[in-house]
Amino acid sequence: MADLNALKQKYAGVIESLQKFAPYGATLDAVDLDGEQLHIKGTVPSRVILERVWDNIKKADPTYSDLHHEIANTGGDTQAYTIKSGDTLGAISQLFYATASKYPQIAQANNIADPNKINVGTTLQLPVIT
Repeated sequence: MADLNALKQKYAGVIESLQKFAPYGATLDAVDLDGEQLHIKGTVPSRVILERVWDNIKKADPTYSDLHHEIANTGGDTQAYTIKSGDTLGAISQLFYATASKYPQIAQANNIADPNKINVGTTLQLPVIT
């Protein structure tokens, strides 16, 4: 019999990533056992966030043979993000791409000439960056 708590611990990064992106439209609908596999069901609002969830799945177990996932992308490829006070493109990059170094691609995709000058309230379209 599979140990639910052990599988939850193994895939904690996946569960946490869905929870972390809840303010941006991700949902975590179920975490339970499906036979001998951990069943995670949820949605993500974009391929950008789906890629981060997949990164966490592969980090936990590249074969994910003990995971039954139903994580649906309910949106398109890009992810909308509205700049808040204190944000930097590097911090936004860190959040959505797990590295601050993707900020130039964010700037380019949003026609931002100077990445050090971003305006609060501006909505960015974050591209898929592989």
